[in-house]
Amino acid sequence: MAAVPYTGRGDEGETDLFSGQRVKKSVLRIETLGCVDELNSLIGLCRVFASRKSGIILEQIQNALFVVGSDLATPLNSKANVPRVESRHATELEQWTDGMNAKLPELRKFILPGGSEASAYIHLARVMCRRTERRAVMLKERDKINPAVIPYLNRLSSLLFVMARYENRLKNVKETEWKGLG
Repeated sequence: MAAVPYTGRGDEGETDLFSGQRVKKSVLRIETLGCVDELNSLIGLCRVFASRKSGIILEQIQNALFVVGSDLATPLNSKANVPRVESRHATELEQWTDGMNAKLPELRKFILPGGSEASAYIHLARVMCRRTERRAVMLKERDKINPAVIPYLNRLSSLLFVMARYENRLKNVKETEWKGLG
C-alpha cells in the first residue's frame, strides 16, 4: 500500500526543516522555500512548450532547484547532511547562457516579455526566479545561508531571459521592442 500523502502535522501552521527543527509556516525561510517550489513547478510548465535543447537544460535546472530547496531548508549550522549549491553550479548556468546568447542578435532595446508560448512561459519563470532571489536576499539579511545560493538564482534569471529570446528565435517569432508611452 502506498504511503499516505498527508500527516496532519502541519495543521497548526508549523512544518519541519531538514535539521528536524519545527518552525511556523509563516517564517521567511519557508516563504523562500515556497518560492523555490513555485519556480520549479513553473519551469516544469516551460518544459512542455520548450525546444528539446531548452527542455534538457530546464530539466537539469529543476533537479538543481531541489538542491537549492534542501540547502535553504537546512540552516548552515545544522549537522544534517544535505547537498549544497556550489559556485560551479552558477558557472554552468553562465556557460548555457553564453552558448544560447551567441546564437542571438545583439539586444539594442528593451523587449516586451512574450512571443511564442515557450518564450512567454520562460519569461514568467524568469520573474518568479527574481522573486525567489529577492526572498533569498531577505533571508540572508536575517539568517546565514549558503553564499552560493543568491548568485545561482541571479545567473538562473539571466539564463531564463536569454532562453526566452532563444525560443522565439527558434520559432521565428519576432521580439516586440518596448516603445514607451508614445
